Amino acid sequence: MNGRGATSRWTRWRPWLGLAVRLGLAAVWLYAGATKVGDLAASGRSVHAYQVMPYDLAVVIGAVLPFVELALGVLLLLGLATRLTAGVSVVLLLLFVAGIASAWARGLAIDCGCFGTGGELPAGQRPSYLPEILRDVAFLAMAGFLLIWPRTAVSLDGVLTSEPVEDEDE
Repeated sequence: MNGRGATSRWTRWRPWLGLAVRLGLAAVWLYAGATKVGDLAASGRSVHAYQVMPYDLAVVIGAVLPFVELALGVLLLLGLATRLTAGVSVVLLLLFVAGIASAWARGLAIDCGCFGTGGELPAGQRPSYLPEILRDVAFLAMAGFLLIWPRTAVSLDGVLTSEPVEDEDE
């Protein structure tokens, strides 16, 4: 088979794969934000458990973070500003991976707080940093896909630009 057929197939299926990736990452952000928005003080304590910033700043970041996650989820769900949303997602996920790795390297015993309240773990309970980092790296790959190929099927981006996704030049 020549390279042209594979390229044609990729061009045809990429928008649909992008849709699946976009909706999957939207679900992640919506779930993460929804699990924290009910208790913003706990979210602040979770951020503070990483011990990388003053308590007052951690509380503010913890209170804002669920709303940022929800906004990212809604934008991805709608397929609106997909490249920008993917870029913000990449930055946040890199910060999350760095924070978890830092906590691990410094011997902290905390729950990451990624999907709900986190904070210090009870004495004797061991953190699960490697699975958390690998999970976030998978989410990072999804965001990276959308950063490179933001045009997906069934999106407001496509409606607003009035260009068929299949005609996109890379």
